[in-house]
Amino acid sequence: MMGTERYDRQIRIPQLGPDGQQRLARSRVLVVGAGGLGSAALLYLAAAGVGTIGIADGDSVELSNLNRQILHRTADVGVAKVVSAARALADLNPDVSVTTYCERLDLDRAIDLARAHDLLVDATDGFASKYLLNEAAVRSGRPLVHAGVEGLMGQLALLAVPGGPCLRCIFPEPPSEPASARPVLGATAGVLGALQAAEAIKFLAGMGERGGTSVLVVDLLALQLRRLRAERDPQCPICGPR
Repeated sequence: MMGTERYDRQIRIPQLGPDGQQRLARSRVLVVGAGGLGSAALLYLAAAGVGTIGIADGDSVELSNLNRQILHRTADVGVAKVVSAARALADLNPDVSVTTYCERLDLDRAIDLARAHDLLVDATDGFASKYLLNEAAVRSGRPLVHAGVEGLMGQLALLAVPGGPCLRCIFPEPPSEPASARPVLGATAGVLGALQAAEAIKFLAGMGERGGTSVLVVDLLALQLRRLRAERDPQCPICGPR
C-alpha cells in the first residue's frame, strides 16, 4: 500500500480503515467530464488515494469555465482539459496514476473504457452525454455515480447497481433546455462533485450500503436536502429485460 501518512486521517474512519485504503489503492475510476462537477470529484478522488483515475473530456479550457471548474487556472485557457486536470492531480498526489482520454466518447468507446474501470463518475453537463454514459454503465456492468446541477440546485444518485434503477428509469425523457443555457453557481458544482467523490469512495472501499435506490436533491438556496425514492422500471429500454 502507498505510504499511509498522507491518508492517516481517513484511515482512522472505522468504516474505512487500512483495508478500505488498500481497496482504494487498487481501484480504477473513470471520470467523464473535467468541468465543474469533475473538478471537485477528481480532486477528492486523487486526494483519497484512488489508485488509477481515468479522465475523459474532449474540450479545452475556456475563460467562462473558471467560475466553477477549479481544476484549471487562467494560464490553462486554450489547453485541453484533460491535460490541465492531469497536471493538477499530479501536483496534488503523485502516487495516483492518471490516464487521459482527450476525446468525445461514442457508445462503443464508452463501453470499452467502462469495462477497464471499476466505477464511472458522470461529470458531464448534457443529457445526451448522461444517457450515453448510463447505457455504457448498464452494458458494462459498472456502477455509475450520477450528478446534475442547475443554479443552486443539484441531484446525486448511485445508479446501475444490481437491483437498482438506471438513469432512464428515473428520467425517461431529457429536459428540453440545452445544458449551455442553464445557470450554474460554481459552489453548487463543487458541492455535488464532492458528493460524487464521497459516493465513489464509499462504494470502492466497501463502506455503508451499496444499493442505489434513491436520488438526493440538494437545494443550496434553502440549505435543504431531500431524498427521493427511485425504483427500477421493469420496462426500461436500457436496463429492462428487453
